[in-house]
Amino acid sequence: MTDVVFTRRSGWIPNVVREDGELKLMLGAGADANHDPRTFTFSIGEAHLAVIREDLARHLLLWSAVIPLCDAAGTRGPLDENAAVALLDPILLSAPADVDATFQRIQWAKGPLISHGADINLLERGQVCAAMRSATETSDAKRTQVYYADRRRAERGQVLDVLDTALLMYTGQYLHGATIPRRLPDAVNPALLPEVMRVIATAEQACAGMRIGRDPRRGKRGTDKRDWERMAATVEAAVRRAHPELVDDAVRTVSFLMCSEAVDRTRSTPMDDDEEAVGDSATSGESARKTSLLFTDDKDGEKKWLRSHPRTATAEFWEFVADRYGSENQVFTIEDEEMGEGLQFHFYADSLARITTARKGENGSDPEYRVEYSLVDGMSGYRKLLGAFVRGGCAALDEHGSWMSDAADLERARRRRDAAAAAE
Repeated sequence: MTDVVFTRRSGWIPNVVREDGELKLMLGAGADANHDPRTFTFSIGEAHLAVIREDLARHLLLWSAVIPLCDAAGTRGPLDENAAVALLDPILLSAPADVDATFQRIQWAKGPLISHGADINLLERGQVCAAMRSATETSDAKRTQVYYADRRRAERGQVLDVLDTALLMYTGQYLHGATIPRRLPDAVNPALLPEVMRVIATAEQACAGMRIGRDPRRGKRGTDKRDWERMAATVEAAVRRAHPELVDDAVRTVSFLMCSEAVDRTRSTPMDDDEEAVGDSATSGESARKTSLLFTDDKDGEKKWLRSHPRTATAEFWEFVADRYGSENQVFTIEDEEMGEGLQFHFYADSLARITTARKGENGSDPEYRVEYSLVDGMSGYRKLLGAFVRGGCAALDEHGSWMSDAADLERARRRRDAAAAAE
């Protein structure tokens, strides 16, 4: 039978219980295989209970020292009770200088002490007893999060100034750099908000008119990684020119905000509108706009599009790709069977082939085709070429890219492109 002898208001600070007449310290720490906290107990004496009851600082220090032993127990292992009991007298019953010396020799968890108000500078200097004079029974988890966030930045050589901090607070990325940024003006000191907004305005002007298009190879909500990289590079360059005093973390959080908002705009736009936006409103081949098209892939997938369909051919084709693209299905074709022409997309190699019928098959003979190849600049290039083909057929592609009739020439051009990109 277990009876609670002493507990504090904060649920995580260890309790003192009595099990079968024996005093024990009970705490939750570590995690089991299901990621739930494990519960550990070990024996204490009446003298230890008296200190725990009267001295919050010593109680917290003991907790800090026992946590690493709980972590070492893993998901199923037992607590090293001998090691835990050996900590009791040095931490609870010794003079402050001896307690400090003990903490120089053992592993201990700094986070709980910081969240309960310990003086961080004194903790860093090893003066744990003095640091705990400011300790409180209630905890502030955000204080610990701030400490570790600052420490991670310091390890990367990032020392924040006032404006750097304000920008990270504005985007909600001060504590967690991987958090999707938002605009949080209320999180910024009002006196600093005008400076923050000047930096944001610089970024907005730099990427005005830029967009991040869709990438169906990454699913129906997928967006173009290259577009993201272009926008991020543009914003970062402009912000660094205008505000050279900012550290890298502050510059990156602003570019992350601009790119994230551009992605949100793309994802909230219907696919038809998205694809219409990337094409020219008119081309020399507009009169040849397709009325019937066949989509196919490398896995015998097939889909027919007719002009009478409610959605555009480009929207339907990209949806077909999004539904069927995979590591073993990266070649897709769009054909106009009546005109005898089509485009073949080689997504694995950023290239494309246009195919036209040079001679129709007669009297049982096979038709002859002319195949020409071109390198493509990622999804933005694919979208442009697809739109031109739908509006004007293969003839409308002459003005887009350099076309090669020899596959070997294409491979040499690809190697030159890859070498140039690696050299940048």
